Amino acid sequence: MSLRHAILGLLESAPATGYELTQRFDISLNTAWHARHSQIYPELAKLEEAGLAEVIGEGPRNSRTWAVTDAGRQELRRWLIEVEPSRHQRNETALRWFLVFLLAPDERRAVLERELAYVERQYAELRALGDQFDAEGKTGGFRPVMDLGFGMHETMIAWLRKQIEEAR
Repeated sequence: MSLRHAILGLLESAPATGYELTQRFDISLNTAWHARHSQIYPELAKLEEAGLAEVIGEGPRNSRTWAVTDAGRQELRRWLIEVEPSRHQRNETALRWFLVFLLAPDERRAVLERELAYVERQYAELRALGDQFDAEGKTGGFRPVMDLGFGMHETMIAWLRKQIEEAR
């Protein structure tokens, strides 16, 4: 995935400041794509220069609200339809889960318990966001992807619990 296209997609859902985009990455795309505040602002400038995004408002402390342009929508659509995604991923969590079985059972259990606590926290945050979307009647857009996230987290939690139990 490209940072450019992730930003275009988030701006397509709603205009935002750079700070708001950072928050959206943390809330919605964190498990698929991570972007730091320091990466978003230069990319917004590149998108503006390319005519793919534009400033539609200015606020306090020189904050600017960005929106996707028609050309940006066309680029996002082109990328989604025509560009074959890279299927290669670097996932340190998956690597650790693969290698954790090299540890002695007590060490493995401690690592897996830490992982379980993290996944359960992430799941609770995602559930709260899903409840908020449901209360607001948001059923389209990114909401179906949340259902995928629920299922993935539930599967990871069940798997971690099983591995912890087997390490006893």
